[in-house]
Amino acid sequence: MAVQASSMGSEGEAAGGGLTLLGFWTSPFVLRARFALNLKGIPYTYVEEDLFGDNTKSRLLLASNPAHGGKVPVLVHDGRPVAESLVILEYIDEAFPEHRPRLLPSGGGGPHERAAARFWAAYVDQKLLPTWVPLYGGKTAEERVRAAGEVVAVLETFEGVLREKEFFGGESVGLVDVALGGFIGWLRASEAMCGVRTIDPARTPLVAAWAERFGALDGVREIVPDVPGLVEYNLMKRARRGLPFLPPHQQPQ
Repeated sequence: MAVQASSMGSEGEAAGGGLTLLGFWTSPFVLRARFALNLKGIPYTYVEEDLFGDNTKSRLLLASNPAHGGKVPVLVHDGRPVAESLVILEYIDEAFPEHRPRLLPSGGGGPHERAAARFWAAYVDQKLLPTWVPLYGGKTAEERVRAAGEVVAVLETFEGVLREKEFFGGESVGLVDVALGGFIGWLRASEAMCGVRTIDPARTPLVAAWAERFGALDGVREIVPDVPGLVEYNLMKRARRGLPFLPPHQQPQ
């Protein structure tokens, strides 16, 4: 399996050819793109952006995604940028059809299966993301715990979608696995952040088993951020936003 060529890259390299992914290590959206490239064995250069300093985003990032103010991820392929994580995933699938696994099913159920995969991948952003944001940045302990409960409710919906399959894509990883998989590290960190376990085998046993399988895959396991690192990052972000430190043991269960 081919993974990222390096953790650094030059703007000249990105403009000249090949694949360069611009990202940030905690972003679930960046992780989606990294997972897809790694699982497919597509060589690329990964460039870690500095998103917090004054005028520290690279010129390449700012030029590649002006519509969103230089947000990550951006995939630069032969000098041409592709933005938005779900768009990037489909682009990778289409631009490199010889690389497996295919994220969108190419046979069998045909258009209906592909439409279903797109629907549930979008559902991650439409339903999971809005519930996760207040868990991450809630101003009070109660707000964070309430948000965690809503995250679990969304995962219960995915429990029904999984229907005892190994992956949402069936026997192999598909679009929904990668889209939801980008959040695995943060979901694992919820208990340390707010005292609530969001990937809970008691409530979503199929999703919990899926998370273990997906998180253990080569190309995924190596780059999922660990819980202590994410908790430390969350505390730093809360401090920068003037939000209080809320240790889990002080929060309601």
